[in-house]
Amino acid sequence: MNFVSLLIPLLFLGVFLYALIRRIKLYDCFTDGVKEAVPLILSLFPYLASMLILSELFEASGLAEAITKLLRPAFTLFGIPSEISPLVLIKPFSGSGSTAILSELLTKYGADSYIGRCACVAYGSSETVFYISAVYFAGQKKKRLALPIAISLVANFFGVVAGCFLCKFL
Repeated sequence: MNFVSLLIPLLFLGVFLYALIRRIKLYDCFTDGVKEAVPLILSLFPYLASMLILSELFEASGLAEAITKLLRPAFTLFGIPSEISPLVLIKPFSGSGSTAILSELLTKYGADSYIGRCACVAYGSSETVFYISAVYFAGQKKKRLALPIAISLVANFFGVVAGCFLCKFL
């Protein structure tokens, strides 16, 4: 066994020993933390559920495919291969959907191909913007989401553009 595989168990053991030395009641602290987590989960649930449902509707309705076809020429203009445009569009909405698209691309083109490398970079350099926004902004009373989401989407897009540019030379 190497040290990395023991890291988590050693961390738990260290916390347990620290609490034992300091005479902290671990179970009571744990249950107090769980009590505080329940209201947080309840406040996040409507936002997460709505984002998951909307992302599934976006894919199932065919809107994602229509937008992909519409934006392919613009993606090609920026140096993003047209084959990975579905991945670039789905990733901000759905992590599992983008994983499925990445898997299909890697199966079809191979991981060492230019398209495979661009797909991997696009997947790794972008984020599920709408899911993360739902989590981050769920607790705020004044929800000003337009600007942060727009900035995140633009940053995701240019991260993919830069990644595909670098993949040409790697």
